[in-house]
Amino acid sequence: MVELRPLNVSLSAARILIIGPSWVGDMVMAQSLFISLKQTHPDCLIDVLAPAWSAALLARMPQINQAIALPLSHGQLALSTRIKLGRQLSQQHYRQAIVLPNSWKSALPVFFADIPLRTGYIGELRWGLLNDARRLHKQRLPMTVQRFVALGLPANAAPAPAYPLPKLLVSPALQADVRAKFKVSAGSKILAICPGAEYGPAKRWPAAHFAEVARQKHQAGWQVWLFGSVKDQAVAAEIQTLSGGIGRDFTGNTSLGEAVDLLSLASVVLSNDSGLMHVAAALDKQVIAIYGSSDPGFTPPLHPQAKILSLNLPCAPCFKRDCPLGHTRCLTDISPAIVLAAIQP
Repeated sequence: MVELRPLNVSLSAARILIIGPSWVGDMVMAQSLFISLKQTHPDCLIDVLAPAWSAALLARMPQINQAIALPLSHGQLALSTRIKLGRQLSQQHYRQAIVLPNSWKSALPVFFADIPLRTGYIGELRWGLLNDARRLHKQRLPMTVQRFVALGLPANAAPAPAYPLPKLLVSPALQADVRAKFKVSAGSKILAICPGAEYGPAKRWPAAHFAEVARQKHQAGWQVWLFGSVKDQAVAAEIQTLSGGIGRDFTGNTSLGEAVDLLSLASVVLSNDSGLMHVAAALDKQVIAIYGSSDPGFTPPLHPQAKILSLNLPCAPCFKRDCPLGHTRCLTDISPAIVLAAIQP
């Protein structure tokens, strides 16, 4: 069972529980909701119930009072555990819960926590679990971030709300810690490459293209760092082989928090449409985002200077894991030269 901190303020302060998403990019975009809530209710306390990995991101969001680890694996129902968790959460006297995932099971804890106002989209027929169940109008709210922020507003609020940009805060002390641990120097410009994409190959720019960009920036005096999870080690190794081993490969060798802190040292981040792309945008980095099968209008990097590279082919976005036409031209035809031209000198 999770361990909650005792109340440290009077119950007159509004306490809000957010049931957070299960993906890195979505959690970053959820910060726009947290910021919006604090702008509207400056004295509110925001707790987030989410997978344990998300604590590293939430710790870098100053709007969050407490991160509560969901003691379940992704997709696990565990009905009795969710009921017990809800009853435990009832001791925190939340005034409102906002459920960001659309699944039925994600709304169970807030129902059993007896939270007076339980907000979320109808999702999997959650009428009984939510008492502020809203229909999602996809055309009115085309972006994921808009959908999150709208849940923090009254149900009759104007459509397409303005959304504050996510902003992760990395202290100089945290930067110093990762510099010392990984023995890195930030004396020259750093190109951070994020070659993975959890969804599938139709979101991944070719390793050979990444390698060509890495070679040219290295020749210009830049450092090249590669980031990702254990699942991305194979593509990172391929990039290293094709580029002559010029990069520093961090894939699978950092925690999420360490990856965030290292990315905060980068000059430019080149990424597929992935969670780390959203992290980089929230770190105020120059982001070059490559889109293939996904839609940059739905989940773009939330930064005004981010450069989105998409060929807008007639077959895209197809939202498929693998190219149904077998050529993945939406990615392969974005040449290294196009990317290099997008990187500021």
